[in-house]
Amino acid sequence: MKRPQLLQHLASSRVARLATVDAGGRPHIVPLVFAVNDDADRIYSAVDYKPKRTHQLKRLDNIAVNPAVALLVDHYDDDWSRLWWVRVDGTAAVIDTGPQWERAIAALAAKYAQYRGHPPDGSAIVVTIDRISGWAADEPSARES
Repeated sequence: MKRPQLLQHLASSRVARLATVDAGGRPHIVPLVFAVNDDADRIYSAVDYKPKRTHQLKRLDNIAVNPAVALLVDHYDDDWSRLWWVRVDGTAAVIDTGPQWERAIAALAAKYAQYRGHPPDGSAIVVTIDRISGWAADEPSARES
């Protein structure tokens, strides 16, 4: 897939899996909601009001010690000619205030109706896209990268 199609699949997906690594090198992966910024060079997520034991999440701790992350979206269908996935490798930062935090919350609220009346008020994760790759079964030269 070419970059525009990769970005379209990424931006239209409703949930992703975020992989981080802790200080001991142990991987940690969680599902999350996210939004792609208008320039398609950053991905936003935030700690929201869904029930959690704490707002100091492992993913935030992991990003503090190792900002290298991967994000995966995919589409499964019983018709395997419709399968695809998109992976982003990036550098993450955790922000709690300021214009970038406000842009993240606004982008999430624009994508998810649940956030329009009750926007997240926790930390935001901003992932700068370093590399994007993917695969689609319907591509004539489909190759995994």
